[in-house]
Amino acid sequence: MQRHEMHAENFAANTPISKRARDIRPFLAMDVLERAQAIERDTGVAVVHLEVGEPDFATPPAIVEAAARAMHDGDTHYTHSLGLVELREAIAAWYHAYYNVRVFADQIVVTPGSSPAILLALAALLEPGDEVILSDPRYACYPNFIRLFDGITVDVPIDEAEGFQYTADKVRAHLTPRTKAIFINSPSNPTGTLLAPAEMARIAALGPVVISDEIYHGLVYEGRAHSILEYTDRAFVLNGFSKLFAMTGWRLGYIIAPSPYVRSLQKIQQNLFISAGSFVQRAGIAALHQAAPEARRMVEVYNQRRQVMLAGLRSIGFGVAHDPTGAFYVFANATHFGRESYALAFEILERAKVAVAPGIDFGPHGEGYLRFSYANSLENIQEGLGRLQQYLVHGLPYERTEG
Repeated sequence: MQRHEMHAENFAANTPISKRARDIRPFLAMDVLERAQAIERDTGVAVVHLEVGEPDFATPPAIVEAAARAMHDGDTHYTHSLGLVELREAIAAWYHAYYNVRVFADQIVVTPGSSPAILLALAALLEPGDEVILSDPRYACYPNFIRLFDGITVDVPIDEAEGFQYTADKVRAHLTPRTKAIFINSPSNPTGTLLAPAEMARIAALGPVVISDEIYHGLVYEGRAHSILEYTDRAFVLNGFSKLFAMTGWRLGYIIAPSPYVRSLQKIQQNLFISAGSFVQRAGIAALHQAAPEARRMVEVYNQRRQVMLAGLRSIGFGVAHDPTGAFYVFANATHFGRESYALAFEILERAKVAVAPGIDFGPHGEGYLRFSYANSLENIQEGLGRLQQYLVHGLPYERTEG
């Protein structure tokens, strides 16, 4: 054995990886995506991707043009760590226009994506052992973020029969002296549920700080989304541009925070990220000022896809007791097919060449479900439904036909 190979082997055997890093759970939707990409590379078969929540639309031209103009003009340097004041003012104006709430630019921290916004908020709030209340099911990464800061997650099971409603009464039963925050997400990933306004108000009145992930605001097909800021100013709002404006790769998000927290958030941002990209922030200004009509057109298309997805899944045998009314997901009951969600998701991927997210990714109460994203073309959704019908109903794996 070569000396460098022995050294590498010894290093691998004695690598002092932190417990925090060892214990973090994988994001299973990404595991599915990466396996699907490997199948495509190895076999040449096109997998139908219904596993990830990424808009398939191109970013609206006005946004792209604003970024290109900024780069051409040399706007490629660090900005203020809170973000460009013009963008923060545009965000404040957006929240006033849509929710009739008063937000000041100096309450806003612009971040390189909404995931860093979550990290900053939790870093500013949590001491080791502090508890954060979450719905179960919920976005898969929330618990991992909380545990990175030595917080404790407290799950509140929510049920399909009740429309996956996260209620103040259920939350109240889990409050303890260690409760630091209550996490809400409306419209919800993975269920597509909107939190009822009355419940949002009651949750806000429970006492702990509310962390409200509003990244799917604007993607609503029945009723309307409400911001937690309509009910309390003791809240952290997390939002961004990825979903509504088809800007996932641009990595642009923000926090709206109570004023006493802003300096702490700013210091953490300075150390971890410095600032969001300068020309990307210029693109965000264009999104808020110019791209709302295109965003509304995208929502109309999502709604058409939603209806096709719901009808197709029900015809195959999946259970969907209540129509999801926001985001771009259907959280479908798959217990009819008799396998655990992880095994079923990968079986469907390997045999039907359709990628879906296993329900267990979203919490223990998500077991027995699969999450289907309709952030894909109607043609691909129909192809995916056809493959699912062929495999799950008729037992026939997908086989590519030539020509």
